Amino acid sequence: MALLSRALRVATAHPRWIPSQGLGLRPLTRAAGPTTKKSVPYQRTLKEEQGPLVVARGPSQPLPSEANVVVIGGGSLGCQTLYHLAKLGVSGAVLLERERLTSGTTWHTAGLLWQLRPSDVEVELLAHTRRVVSHDLEEETGLHTGWIQNGGLFIASNRQRLDEYKRLMSLGKAYGVESHVLSPAETKALYPLMKVDDLYGTLYVPHDGTMDPAGTCTTLARAATARGAQVIENCPVTGIQVRTDDFGVRRVAAVETEHGSIQTPFVVNCAGVWAGAVGRMAGVKVPLVAMHHAYVVTERIEGIQNMPNVRDHDASVYLRLQGDALSVGGYEANPIFWEEVSDKFAFGFDLDWDVFTQHIEGAINRVPVLEKTGVKSTVCGPESFTPDHKPLLGEAPELRGFFLGCGFNSAGMMLGGGCGQELAHWIIHGRPEKDMYGYDIRRFHHSLTDHRHWIRERSHESYAKNYSVVFPHDEPLAGRNMRRGPLHEELLGQGCVFQERHGWERPGWFSPCGAAPVLHYDYYGAYGHQVHQDYAYNRLLGDEYTFDFPPHHDTIKKECLACRGAAAMFDMSYFGKFYLVGQDARKAADWLFSADVSRPPGSTVYTCMLNHRGGTESDLTVSRLDPEPQAPPLAPAFEGDGYYLAVGGAVAQHNWSHITSVLQDQRFRCQLIDSSEDLGMISIQGPA
Repeated sequence: MALLSRALRVATAHPRWIPSQGLGLRPLTRAAGPTTKKSVPYQRTLKEEQGPLVVARGPSQPLPSEANVVVIGGGSLGCQTLYHLAKLGVSGAVLLERERLTSGTTWHTAGLLWQLRPSDVEVELLAHTRRVVSHDLEEETGLHTGWIQNGGLFIASNRQRLDEYKRLMSLGKAYGVESHVLSPAETKALYPLMKVDDLYGTLYVPHDGTMDPAGTCTTLARAATARGAQVIENCPVTGIQVRTDDFGVRRVAAVETEHGSIQTPFVVNCAGVWAGAVGRMAGVKVPLVAMHHAYVVTERIEGIQNMPNVRDHDASVYLRLQGDALSVGGYEANPIFWEEVSDKFAFGFDLDWDVFTQHIEGAINRVPVLEKTGVKSTVCGPESFTPDHKPLLGEAPELRGFFLGCGFNSAGMMLGGGCGQELAHWIIHGRPEKDMYGYDIRRFHHSLTDHRHWIRERSHESYAKNYSVVFPHDEPLAGRNMRRGPLHEELLGQGCVFQERHGWERPGWFSPCGAAPVLHYDYYGAYGHQVHQDYAYNRLLGDEYTFDFPPHHDTIKKECLACRGAAAMFDMSYFGKFYLVGQDARKAADWLFSADVSRPPGSTVYTCMLNHRGGTESDLTVSRLDPEPQAPPLAPAFEGDGYYLAVGGAVAQHNWSHITSVLQDQRFRCQLIDSSEDLGMISIQGPA
């Protein structure tokens, strides 16, 4: 077997060669197609003993003529969503998988479950996944899912990283997650094979663990079918039938396959890297990209048994316990894009050692015994990544009844239980139980969801920064300058430091050092791009990377004091600017807004929009319009009543979708017109 250290030396000296499973070397194959045979941890569970899946077969069982819900995709999210739909009482739910369960993205996941993330919502979602996998499924089915509670260990190689872990520990306390900050000596006692002399400390979470993708999905399917759901494998989806109701609203009608159609009012797109293709069948835009993700499985390591899983964020490496061996993987700055997602793909690619070897050095540095440990197998498969490193969930704005459950940025297994439950609740009750705005597909403006250049840049950055410290103040460098207000250049010349919110360049604060324009994305030097030198904007961002008050805090203080006795002008062109006009506009306004907005023309009311549970959907200002015979140049002509809506730019698309859904469901005869790109907005505030 090739040693990890030898792999590193050979790949550096001969980048066109990689270590073989024997002692020799073999040429590097760069073909992007699937391998015909793969040595993977779950091979016997997923593949037939007689060979790979190459024989065409029909569906594993007959298709029903109709279903209450059809879930497309038999990976983690598809199985979790089906299970929770059945558990919440939905009868006749069907899951369609084009190959075998887990054969797309899920099969090759490392299966790690870390309970602590920098988001309180994600901590709750992770807790539910852990409960389902470690307790509920075994209690319901009598089957073991493969859950192993071996703990998790986060490595801090610098002071800021340790500060981040202390914040995570504090968040965990609020949610009942046990965790401990350990000294280097305590870390060495817990993990004797680890090098600790370069550490500031570690964060240990004893109830973290490891999931078995095949075991988990098989058990989920068993539990769902016991409640009346159906799982149909070897049944590729070929189309989505759409009907237009008498109000002009597009709605899901049926799912088409090679073996027949299923009439249904609801479809859930859990197709992983194929979610974009399924979306196109329905006229729905799905903003994600596919990339290769890989890890290697080592030979046996004496003394590694029962050790916790490890995340060395600063080395961008993870070490997953696998019996008496380790799986070693990570996230690099130059991931391989899967440009053409094949609908014939199943299970795996050949690993590209040119890309992967950068993780070996970090792994050997952290666990030195790996230098003399052989490589038992390599695992490489596709993963989907999104522009903001968050999943895509909820009902698509383009098509009623079409839901998304995809784009999990390598976290589909550990977020699957929580997100599957929320999706099921969303479908049944019209909204999720938790505040899922950050994951709702409606957070993206429609001009961005099919902008391939923007999606590619932002998704690459989200992959490359997967293990970066999450600071309170940070801005993306990718996909910038997509939407700019009419005062952008004027403000830039005055030293304005812009922030990005869903494509808009939003004024943040003014630097006394002068202009700091956002330059085109340099991919952090990957793929032959030249890194920007003396990049003022990036330098200012770097100064903001702190958990204390950032430098611009004092700058803003001075701005506020200067305006206190006079007046301040704010450029708010990034706000959403909508017109609600037409015959039933007043009825719609009475239904939508919590305050009475039927004031004299010219009046402006600050109000909220509520959902049917009484929760706040949004806050905004609503201005009553005067139906003049001669409309202003940028205002629409209308009959009946009219209102001008000003909505925060970061939530504008969400507001648009919410209002549109209400107009459709209540059948109000009026129009919602988006003039956000046509109008600027200036707010003048202060005593003068």
